[in-house]
Amino acid sequence: MLAQDGLIVRGGFRFGTGEDAPSGPEGLPADAVLLIGNRGGEMWPHFRSWQAEQPSNPVNPLDTWSRMVIGHVAAHFGARAVSPSDRPFLPFQQWGIRAERLKPSPMGILMHPRFGLWYAYRGALLLSPGLLADEVHVLNQAAADPIHLCDLCVGKPCLKACPVDAHSTSGFDYRACLAHVRSADGAPCRDTGCLDRNACPYGVEWRYPSDMQAFIMAAFAGL
Repeated sequence: MLAQDGLIVRGGFRFGTGEDAPSGPEGLPADAVLLIGNRGGEMWPHFRSWQAEQPSNPVNPLDTWSRMVIGHVAAHFGARAVSPSDRPFLPFQQWGIRAERLKPSPMGILMHPRFGLWYAYRGALLLSPGLLADEVHVLNQAAADPIHLCDLCVGKPCLKACPVDAHSTSGFDYRACLAHVRSADGAPCRDTGCLDRNACPYGVEWRYPSDMQAFIMAAFAGL
């Protein structure tokens, strides 16, 4: 069901006994979570086709589309759909680390051993006990500690391409990034995406197309 819109199940796990799990589909603490997202730009043409059919462009269109697609799957299976933009915020980054054994890159984005930095979590399904239990078990069995590609990278080009050094070992200077992207000198970032992210040598075959990167950058910068 997800594949027809270019999305995939990224990973999942069962919450532990006594863990402060979010509410599942029946209002009780969820038993397990399945993370839903994209790898590379596979979802982009599906989203763009949907967007072109809308009588007016909704606010936060990618978030709206993701909620619709994942919500439809959740309704079919009797799960609860949640989004990274839900308030209060849910710990999607921590869920990703736990489900896929990922570690942060120097940019802060979790590094995937196959997709590099070119993926995202678009939502998740929260499950009640017994719901999709076999799928969660398979995902748990398949998850193994991957090689952290950033440990193999000597030059760290992701910390050297940005004109204003927004990414460093000290963290992400989002104010400097926003000011640059919104300036006349920020056209390369606006048109083709984050220069630091594009400088990463891993997962290049999954790199987002330039119009997808421009869309994401415009949303980030409020343009």
